[in-house]
Amino acid sequence: MTTPWDDLWIDAHLATMAGNGVPYGTIRDGAVAARDGRIAWIGARRDLPDAPVRCARAVHELGGAWLTPGLIDCHTHLVFGGTRVGEFEARCRGDSYEAIARRGGGILSTVAATRAAPDAELHRSARERLRALLAEGVTTIEIKSGYGLDRPTERRMLATARAVGRELGVEVRTTYLGAHTVAPEFAGRADAYVDFICNEMLPGLAAAGLADAVDAYCEPIAFTTEQIARLFTRARALGLPVKLHADQLSDSGGAALAARFGALSADHLEYASEAGIRALAAAGSVAVLLPGAWHTLRATRRPPVADLRHHGVPIAIATDCNPGSSPTLSLLLMLNLACHCFGLSPEESLAGVTRCAARALGLGADRGTLEVGKRADLAAWRISEPAELSYWMGHNPLLEVIAGGKHVISA
Repeated sequence: MTTPWDDLWIDAHLATMAGNGVPYGTIRDGAVAARDGRIAWIGARRDLPDAPVRCARAVHELGGAWLTPGLIDCHTHLVFGGTRVGEFEARCRGDSYEAIARRGGGILSTVAATRAAPDAELHRSARERLRALLAEGVTTIEIKSGYGLDRPTERRMLATARAVGRELGVEVRTTYLGAHTVAPEFAGRADAYVDFICNEMLPGLAAAGLADAVDAYCEPIAFTTEQIARLFTRARALGLPVKLHADQLSDSGGAALAARFGALSADHLEYASEAGIRALAAAGSVAVLLPGAWHTLRATRRPPVADLRHHGVPIAIATDCNPGSSPTLSLLLMLNLACHCFGLSPEESLAGVTRCAARALGLGADRGTLEVGKRADLAAWRISEPAELSYWMGHNPLLEVIAGGKHVISA
């Protein structure tokens, strides 16, 4: 070789997740090389063009570990103030999520805590949560706003999300979720609040480059399809892609609405109709399933996984980390729950936090699989087979994380 690679990882098995017809895209006794933060070569070790020490400036032996793409958590609400442990206790007594929200709890209680939180506390707590996810192999994460609902707090949330990602070496994609619930200043005036978002919030955030996408909550306790359509029309006009909390508590037409606007993803989907799923398939949108919320809320209706498979809708999995309905910081646990609660296979679950999760963020061409040209985001695991990542509960077999070709964490 005339120009050696920067790094070469050998003595590893590869779960490339490249969808090449081989389970997990497996390459046993494989090797991965990186140059300038991108995968420059991948294949069986025996096919390397020269001895490893002559191929790369640095050679890393992994002792028979498995390499997967860096994991992607494509739906979180990671930046917030306070907790909602009191609501957790109320749900343990039998109260429903909707009942708690209607008597002033739920999202608005976190809005109050987040508005009151100093910048330093928002930053510290978000950084701590992100470190926990990084320690489970996450290299890319989506973080939503939506616990400010006013101009200064929403901007603080988005800026904090970007800042903690830079500090920890994790790629953060920020999503503006102003239409999470009606801001208290607009109580009883949902249409006026949507106007405020469209006319004042969105243009400023787009100009500042603080948001990579726009989300909304489509449910009778939140916003109607007509209100969200106005919001999405404005977002698309400003060049911002959209995604939607859809059909979680009822069939509100959310899946069809998301498809109508070419949404990156429709998330939750427990009550989505088959017509809505067909629309998502036609639009190329991803279904993001959130087993943590399903478990926490003691839901009984499962997402329509069979219909999603039948119509070819990609299925992603995420933590939905938030203080109310999914207080979890374990993406690995979500893999296990997706298998046990939703009937996904371990391979589908791993694809849901790699290949499909990348698509849910509009990043499918850049990451989510181990392929030449993609970002060198890798997670190394002490496991005997990739299915172990879904098998264990409460065990983290991570060995190390590489993001953009750079080592960022070791177990």
